[in-house]
Amino acid sequence: MTMESISGNVGRGLAAGLAGTAAMTLSSTIEMKLRAREASSAPADAASAVLGVKPIDDRSQRRFNNIVHWGYGTGWGGIRGVLDSVGLGPVGGSVAHLAAVWGTEQVVLPATGAAPPATEWGGREVAIDLFHHLVYVTATGLAFAWLRHH
Repeated sequence: MTMESISGNVGRGLAAGLAGTAAMTLSSTIEMKLRAREASSAPADAASAVLGVKPIDDRSQRRFNNIVHWGYGTGWGGIRGVLDSVGLGPVGGSVAHLAAVWGTEQVVLPATGAAPPATEWGGREVAIDLFHHLVYVTATGLAFAWLRHH
């Protein structure tokens, strides 16, 4: 594998991560409306803790949350490209991608105080969160495969 092919995979992965983030945003927006719940501020809360960024009002908090959500999801797409570069195929790459993305969430959110550990969420909330991450990983994987062959 050459640096050119690795960088190509990372670039395709970033584009695929953007598509995956759009799919996850759609699934979570539908779920929020069906359950009449507010949007999660966990992305902004975690990033605020790590970066020391403090939005000044609700509007800037929502904007920061969106920036973090889209940037984080797009960035993780680059990792999907790396997984392909190290020889993981579509299924293995997607399984590893899910483990990395969801596993990181399960460590970072409690560590930053953005959310309690998943052991305190209840089974339904864990299943819903996992579902949204499966949507992200599936859409990212499909977009990556399509970009790789076009």
